[in-house]
Amino acid sequence: MAQKRFVGKLFHLGFLMKRPMTLGVRLLATNQMEEILLVKHTYVPGWYLPGGGVETGETALEAACKELSEETGHAPGKAPTLLGVYFNRRASARDHVLLYRCENVEKIRDFLPNREIAEIGFFPVNQLPDGMTKGSANRIEEHILGQPVSEFW
Repeated sequence: MAQKRFVGKLFHLGFLMKRPMTLGVRLLATNQMEEILLVKHTYVPGWYLPGGGVETGETALEAACKELSEETGHAPGKAPTLLGVYFNRRASARDHVLLYRCENVEKIRDFLPNREIAEIGFFPVNQLPDGMTKGSANRIEEHILGQPVSEFW
């Protein structure tokens, strides 16, 4: 676990060296049964909402759709909608995350574990997996279960 956290910190440091301010996207993606799509990375512990960094020359929406496809093999069934912008002070003092809602995602290819994503899964909101990250769990509580919305990831 400590090695995965270290690798995760190095991964983020690489982003900081390339882009002093980072902007990421995450997706609160659900299938037709309203199960939530989560990913498990190879380099950090826990279950996350799918997503990643916004690259130079790419819109946030393009990044969200690209990350959904690359990480999970799914595509939006409906156009994603922006739910909020969050300050991710746990990652760095300069990191922000845009959260999109993506309903009725559709499988476009089979998922195969790779260098970045070890596992994906759809989970009912009342049966979320152990080891969910705090940020991902908080976004589900806010936008699915109606809890107050924070400005912090």
